[in-house]
Amino acid sequence: MSSAYTPTPRVANRYGAPKPKKPIGRVRMLLVAVLLAAVAAVAAVALTSGSPGVSSKDVGFSLTSDGRASVDFEVTKDRTATAQCAVQALSENYAVVGWKVVTIGPNSAGEGANNGGTTAHRADVRTDSPAVSGGVNACWIVED
Repeated sequence: MSSAYTPTPRVANRYGAPKPKKPIGRVRMLLVAVLLAAVAAVAAVALTSGSPGVSSKDVGFSLTSDGRASVDFEVTKDRTATAQCAVQALSENYAVVGWKVVTIGPNSAGEGANNGGTTAHRADVRTDSPAVSGGVNACWIVED
C-alpha cells in the first residue's frame, strides 16, 4: 500500500505571512497630543471669554398711528455699561416691517429695579406696512 501524502498548503504559505502590527510611532502620538491640546485651548477660550451679559424682555406693543409702532421692553445689564438693542416691528406673516437700534446708557443705582440693573424702555419704530407685533431682536454691550 503506497500512500502518496500531499500536505495541505497553509494560508500563510499561499498568501504570505501577515505583517506584524507596528506600534504607534512617536510622531503620530505627538500629533495626537498637539491636537488634543489645541482643542482644549479653544474650549478654554470659548468658555472664559465674552462680554458682560445683557438680556431683554418684551413687555408690550401698540400701534400709535399709521406707519408707527411703539415697543415697550426691559433691559437687564451691568448698570455702568452701555448697551444697544435692535427693536423690530413684524407684519402678520412675521416679516420685519420696521427696525430701530436703541442705545441704552449707564444707569444710576436709583433707576429701575435691581439697583439700576433692570430698566424699562419704549422705542417708537417707523413701519413700512401695517405691523401686528413687535419686540427686541437682540441686545449687546457696546465697548467703549
